[in-house]
Amino acid sequence: MEIILSNLSNKPIYEQITSQIKTMIMNGELKAGDLMPSMRKLAKELHVSVITTQRAYDDLQKEGFIETIPAKGTFVATQNRDFIREENRRRVEKLLNEAVGLAKENGILLGEIKSILDILYKEEEI
Repeated sequence: MEIILSNLSNKPIYEQITSQIKTMIMNGELKAGDLMPSMRKLAKELHVSVITTQRAYDDLQKEGFIETIPAKGTFVATQNRDFIREENRRRVEKLLNEAVGLAKENGILLGEIKSILDILYKEEEI
């Protein structure tokens, strides 16, 4: 599991860890039942405080991405497809919102955006 941290990011380190692990789970790089590194091991690998990794793991657990089994470890939680689909839908909406903002700033009309989206969507089907 490769996590890249940036001191230049506006996000706190624990959020960088959280978002990268979420992405790995959503993309299928980490699968349900996969063993996660211990908080201490991850902290050592990333050269951060155990408190930082604990905060990231706490957030991931609250959101249902990981689960901890006492005396066994922390594992990627079994996700249902509806949850994964909804999480991906939120990610798409966020990206589209950014694109719409940029389009409005540059005077690009809704019809043009729809045409571009149609072209891009059809290219993926080919």
